[in-house]
Amino acid sequence: MNREVTLPLIVDDRGVLQVAAVDVSKLLRTVGGRWLHLVETGEDGLDEDTVAALTIELAKLADRIDVACIAHSSGSAP
Repeated sequence: MNREVTLPLIVDDRGVLQVAAVDVSKLLRTVGGRWLHLVETGEDGLDEDTVAALTIELAKLADRIDVACIAHSSGSAP
């Protein structure tokens, strides 16, 4: 199952982002990193392949957020 996730940028009437994207993308990467750490330390009940796949998807989502915000900041957002 490969679904596209669309994340709208939430801006106020002046075009200012209302959520710090750097915080969101950092959170996504931190969650993935924490999951990998749990697998590396032998946490029971975690499937290594599943954790790796989910961590990759979280990183991709974080990258997409970063790119969307860069485009917004540069004035090239769709």
